[in-house]
Amino acid sequence: MKNLFITILILFFTKSISQNKNFIDQAYLETEIEIDSLIVPDRIYLTIILNETDSRNKKSTEDLENLMNNTLKSLNINTEKSLTLLDFSSDFKKYFLSGQNVLKTKMYSLLVNDAFTAGKVLAELEKVDISNVSIEKTEYSKSEELLLDLKSKAIIKSKRYAESMTKPLNQKVGKAIFISDLNSISNQLQGRVSGVQIRGASSVYGNRTNEPIAVEFNKIKFTTKISIKYLIE
Repeated sequence: MKNLFITILILFFTKSISQNKNFIDQAYLETEIEIDSLIVPDRIYLTIILNETDSRNKKSTEDLENLMNNTLKSLNINTEKSLTLLDFSSDFKKYFLSGQNVLKTKMYSLLVNDAFTAGKVLAELEKVDISNVSIEKTEYSKSEELLLDLKSKAIIKSKRYAESMTKPLNQKVGKAIFISDLNSISNQLQGRVSGVQIRGASSVYGNRTNEPIAVEFNKIKFTTKISIKYLIE
């Protein structure tokens, strides 16, 4: 029984070596393809801070909150879906803890879908003395689908590249024997605008507060890199 076990073990080990040797001995071509795409963000997050001191104590935080809601609704923004009150679990916990007027401060996150709407929000909120608005981050809603599409395009390009390399040799590209997704990333998680605070239309247009602020966002870059090994026939 012991000898049988040793024999099976040796056969298995020999088979593993043979498979590895067969792979190494086969002629193959290795390709590495990188594809990227620039996409306009369709999720723009604005942070709105309501504070009595910003209006020189002329309006209460509750008054500012009502003005904000009415202003956003006048722009056809669904506040129930797009407006969120930030709590102590948010990134702004330190702001609340360091302030002396904690009870007079409220902070909201607003989601809009394009730069033009973001500019209109900034301009209209400025008119009602709500100017403490900043751009938090930008995202693309179909990022997963886009990365999958880029992977497919990278594979197709890889096959064309392999064929162009083997054709002058009067050889053909065989089946793929190895595929690896080396890197698929986007910079949308780095879309936060650090240190940028937009204080309203007056700082951009002077006294022409009837015009929306011209807000532009950098396109989000998506990149995928694929490595494929093909047999050479």
